[in-house]
Amino acid sequence: MSSIPTIAAVTATAQVVPDWPYLEMLTRFALALALGLLIGLERERRKKEAGLRTFGFIAVLGAVGASLGDTYAYIVLCLTGLLTVFLNLQDMRTHEGTELTTSAAMLVTCIAGILCGKGHTLTPAAIMVSSTALLAWKDILQGFSIGLTEGELRSALLLAILAIVIYPALPIGSIGPMGLIQPRAAWATVILIAGIGFVNYVLWKAFGTRGVAIAGFLGGLVNSSVTVNELASRIGVQAAGAVAAAAYRGILLATAAMVMRNAVILALLAPAVAVAGTGAFAGMLAASAFFVFARRRGPALQTPPGADPQDNQIMLPFSLWSALKYGLVFLLLHIVGVLTQKYFGNAGFYLVSVLGGAVSSASAVAAAASLAADGKLTLEAAATGAILASLASVAINLPFVLRVPNRRFVMSIALAMVVIAACGLGGLLLGAPLAQLVTEQLPQLSQLYPGH
Repeated sequence: MSSIPTIAAVTATAQVVPDWPYLEMLTRFALALALGLLIGLERERRKKEAGLRTFGFIAVLGAVGASLGDTYAYIVLCLTGLLTVFLNLQDMRTHEGTELTTSAAMLVTCIAGILCGKGHTLTPAAIMVSSTALLAWKDILQGFSIGLTEGELRSALLLAILAIVIYPALPIGSIGPMGLIQPRAAWATVILIAGIGFVNYVLWKAFGTRGVAIAGFLGGLVNSSVTVNELASRIGVQAAGAVAAAAYRGILLATAAMVMRNAVILALLAPAVAVAGTGAFAGMLAASAFFVFARRRGPALQTPPGADPQDNQIMLPFSLWSALKYGLVFLLLHIVGVLTQKYFGNAGFYLVSVLGGAVSSASAVAAAASLAADGKLTLEAAATGAILASLASVAINLPFVLRVPNRRFVMSIALAMVVIAACGLGGLLLGAPLAQLVTEQLPQLSQLYPGH
C-alpha cells in the first residue's frame, strides 16, 4: 500500500511538465542549427579544428539547454567553455599555438543557441551574422588596423566620446535667457557633420585616391571652400590639359557634394523644411551634374604625371577644434537668428543665413532647421534661409577660382556657378507653393513645427 502514493506522486509530477509544442520547438532548433552552420562554414573553409559540424552541434546544444531551463543553459555554456579549453590545449600540443578566435566564436554560438531556445529570432541571427562577418573579413580588418595611424585612432575615440559620453549628459531643451541656447541641438549638429566627415575619410582610406574628381566630391562633403581652394591652387602651376579638366570637374563635384550634404542635414533635422526646399536643392544638383558630364569628352580626369599622391590626401577625419568650431558657429547662428528674427523679422534671419553660409553652410542649415523645429521660424522662412546659406557657400568659392591665370578655366567655372546659383534661386521661388503643399498634404510633418 505504501507504494501507491509514490506512484501517484510520480504521475502528478509528470503531469506538471507539459509537452513541448512540436512546430515551435522545431523552428527554434532549426534556427539554431542554421546559425551554427553559418559560422561553422566559415571556420571549415579556413581549415580550423572546430568546423561545420562542431558549431552546428554547439548551437543546437545551447537551444536544447535553454528549452530545458536556465540551469541546463548554464550547464551547456560551461561545457562549451570546457570544450574551448580542450581545443586550445590540443592545439598548443600539436601546433604550438592557440585558437582564441575560434574559442570566442564557439562561446558566442552557444549563447546564440540559448537565445534561439528561449524563442528569440532576430537577436541571435544578428549576432551570428555579425560574428561571421568579423571572421570572414579578417584580412580586410587586419590590413585596415595595421594601416591605422595614431592620429586616426585618436580621432575615432574623440568622436565616440562626443557622441556616447558627452551628448547624453547635456541638458534637454533650451536654457539661458529667452531660451537662446540649446546644448543638445548644437552637439547633435557637431556629431552629424563630424560623422559625415568621418565616413568620407573612411571611404578615402579604403579606396585610395582615384583621381581629382573623387577628391573633389569627398572633400566637398567636409568643406567645399577648402576643397575648391586646393584644386584651384593647382591650376596656378599647371593651367592646361588634364589638370585643368580634372580640377574643373573636381570643383563642380565639390559644389554638388556641398549641396547634397546640406539637403541631407536638412532632411534629417527638419523633414518638412527639406520638402519645401526640394526645388532649389534639386535645381542646383541638376545644374552641377549637367556641367560635370558636359565635359566628359574632354581630357582624361587623372592626377598629372609626377604629382605626389600625398597631395590628394585630406586631413584627419575629426579633430576637437573642428567640433568646437562647428558647435560655436551653430550656437552663434542660432542665437543671432532668434534675435534678428524677433526684432527685424525674416529679413534679419535671411541676412544671418547668408553670412553664416559664407562661413559654414552646414551649420547655417542646421541652425535654420533647429529654429523651425522649435517653432521660432515658419517652414517657408527656414527653407529660404537654408537655401540662401547654400547659395552663399557657392558664391564664396568664386574668388578662389578668379585668381587662376587660365581665363578659359575661370570663365567656365564662373558660368557653371552662375547657372547653379540661378537654378537655386529659381527653386527658391517655388518654396512657398511647396511649403503650402506640405502643410496640406503632409500634416504629420508640419505638426512637428508648432510655429508654422
